[in-house]
Amino acid sequence: MSASTLVASAARIAELSAGAYTIPTDGPEADGTLAWDRTTLVVVEARWADVVGIGWTYGSPACADVIHDLLADAVLGRSAFDVAGCFDAMVKAIRNVGRSGIGGQAISAVDVALWDLKARILDAPLHHLIGAVHDAVPVYGSGGFTTYDAGRLREQLSSWANELGIPRVKIKIGESCGTRVDRDLARMAQARDVVGDDVELYVDANGAYGRKQAVRVMHQAADLDIRWFEEPVSSDDLAGLAEVRAAVSADVAAGEYGYDTYYFRRMCESGAVDCLQADASRCGGITGWLQAAAVAAAHGLQISGHCAPHLHAAAAMATPNLRHLEWFHDHARIEMSYFDGAVLPLDGLMRLDATRSGHGLALRREALESYQVR
Repeated sequence: MSASTLVASAARIAELSAGAYTIPTDGPEADGTLAWDRTTLVVVEARWADVVGIGWTYGSPACADVIHDLLADAVLGRSAFDVAGCFDAMVKAIRNVGRSGIGGQAISAVDVALWDLKARILDAPLHHLIGAVHDAVPVYGSGGFTTYDAGRLREQLSSWANELGIPRVKIKIGESCGTRVDRDLARMAQARDVVGDDVELYVDANGAYGRKQAVRVMHQAADLDIRWFEEPVSSDDLAGLAEVRAAVSADVAAGEYGYDTYYFRRMCESGAVDCLQADASRCGGITGWLQAAAVAAAHGLQISGHCAPHLHAAAAMATPNLRHLEWFHDHARIEMSYFDGAVLPLDGLMRLDATRSGHGLALRREALESYQVR
């Protein structure tokens, strides 16, 4: 029996733990339908011997309870190399809790930790373990919250376009559930003025508009060359997304609230989107995100990673039909502040360090201690 076979047979997951940390934002944030001033990071650690894999999600502190109460028993004692088997066991374990919401977020965090653990045991970069097809992954700057005044919006957009060289940026619109269209249009015009004509301008309504309202807004903004219109209407309204898509020149995108392949299949089959979005912190971690990417590819579509850029980076490197990742201000700030190994994008691209095993990130425990709520 070879040494690698011996390690694989002996590498049983010995410990699974989770902690939740509620971190204040750096200012009030809001989109078309929601406002917030804090974000909860749920971190999972999976251990074999002295090797630890790290995963995380953004959601309720209750995710940690699901991990401890339901998911730990489903994965402990299993081979750290059999991530697919662990994923299947976790999905079955939460049958009566539900795959969507907290259950799905909990699975996602554990799945990422298990992929990271497997790669660290093998001392391999995670993107090479999965099978990289890209040398780097494109990102777009994302934030532009409706709570920002003109000065703050200008500062953020300029930092992305001019300091980091990101050639595509996104702002939130649909303010107050679509009741302040005049301000939406003014902020879109300001954004175009700040970044100039060479940077692609994206907007995200977070489902705040009605179907015809969304079309009217895009027609009123026709001179701004909007390239990406995210959730113009509710992502549950597949017919509405398809209707808007047929009427505007911008690419319509949605999918961030998908938790399983059936959701993504319905969205793709309905003709609702030009680009499918999926969130690895919700849809089942790296395993679920790669499945969503395959569904998109089967329908001739690209996929974009929603939020949590470092969580997606390794899987994105291994996805042929990738369009880009979202350099979301709130999550990028947390990942850059509380994980060693996090990297800034340069010229609109994230490049991963091939000398670091796993996803390459390590938790800064002391920096997070004061925020712990679980």
